[in-house]
Amino acid sequence: MPSNIYKSQFLLSSDNYESSKIVIAGIPMDFTVSFKPGSRFGPSKIREVSASIEEYSVYQDKNLSDSKYIDLGDLELPFGNTKKSIDLIYEFAYDIFKDGKIPIFLGGEHLVSYPLVEAAFNFYNDIVVLHFDAHADMRDEFLGEKLSHATVMRRIGEKIGFTNIYQFGIRSGCKDEIYFAKENSNLNLIKAFEPLKKVLPYLKDRKIYLSIDIDVLDPAYAPGTGTPEAGGISSQEMIDSILLLRGLNIVGIDIVEVSPYYDNSDRTSLLAAKLIREIILAIY
Repeated sequence: MPSNIYKSQFLLSSDNYESSKIVIAGIPMDFTVSFKPGSRFGPSKIREVSASIEEYSVYQDKNLSDSKYIDLGDLELPFGNTKKSIDLIYEFAYDIFKDGKIPIFLGGEHLVSYPLVEAAFNFYNDIVVLHFDAHADMRDEFLGEKLSHATVMRRIGEKIGFTNIYQFGIRSGCKDEIYFAKENSNLNLIKAFEPLKKVLPYLKDRKIYLSIDIDVLDPAYAPGTGTPEAGGISSQEMIDSILLLRGLNIVGIDIVEVSPYYDNSDRTSLLAAKLIREIILAIY
């Protein structure tokens, strides 16, 4: 179970699990990161800086104080043991879905999305994944490993069906995985807002899991990540994309790959905190 080893919690979090519609939890795993590790420290930094953002959203004319959500802290994981960690993450996530809550998971590397989505799929049986990322993450293996942050969407597609994955902002990947994604999933290159707007009619009756890799944003907006990729979307385009999802049936969310040690300004963590605020208000 989560251990709130960090004293800080996300801004205005409740201490009542039963009355909370939304559950925030950190998944501090970064065992398969291929370039710069450190995303296991993302959840604690996002919590810390959340104290500096306003509870009021000018985009939605809503206050966080009108929402009920709890921050459970970070899930304790056996450092370096990827397989056991994935099993523990799955069990934890499934229990949250079973309790009728909407989880917002803070990564951690993107591989954590695999057990999170699997838990959502096994509970709801029918979900669609909206994947915002610089990278396609569709490799069948990376450096000989099937379980990697570079293979996470390939593994998810094998579980839920590739046609149930919609990808946005993708601008990096080897030729084979990009072509695989083009042929099998719903791949949208470079941009996010306009492609998302076009597919909204297909999402209205679906249960949605939202996965945001912070590197979908240009490094100018989010330098604190392990695999920054030039040419990304702006923070405003990301916020506008979240606002498009209001009224849809979002059942789970993760925001991953925030690595605070590569951003002395904390603007990446501050952006993640603001995105969480807008997501909470969008689904409440």
